[in-house]
Amino acid sequence: MKVILQRDVKGVGRAHEAVETKDGYALNYLIPKKLAIPATPSALKEAEPRFRAVTERKELDAKLLAQNIAALAEARIEIPMKANEQGHLYEAVAAPEISAAVKARARIDLPLEAIKLEKPIKELGTFRVPVSHGETFGGFSITVVAE
Repeated sequence: MKVILQRDVKGVGRAHEAVETKDGYALNYLIPKKLAIPATPSALKEAEPRFRAVTERKELDAKLLAQNIAALAEARIEIPMKANEQGHLYEAVAAPEISAAVKARARIDLPLEAIKLEKPIKELGTFRVPVSHGETFGGFSITVVAE
């Protein structure tokens, strides 16, 4: 059955996209949960401009994020945290703290899901923070200093 997705559905497609699914999946899950509507000719005509607009917006956001990641490569980001005499932090530095520091110091809005830390930072020092979002990859350095 051909349906037009109202929202992004993992493993099926993106919002405002016309996709072919099994009849039972469409009738018993997608349509009742308002994740999709049947793909009638009039619905297809209405969905096409919205799909194009959403796609253009995502491309623009990806370009902007790529520019921001490139700008962050040269920025110096310091995060002051409370630490003991051995240099161990009382609170770990994770993605929310890094995103807030980047926004405050470099004036760049970096989404939390773009920050790909393996584990939270628990010591003073300089660390490399990998960033990836879609097909955009990069990274920048942060310095965790004692308050």
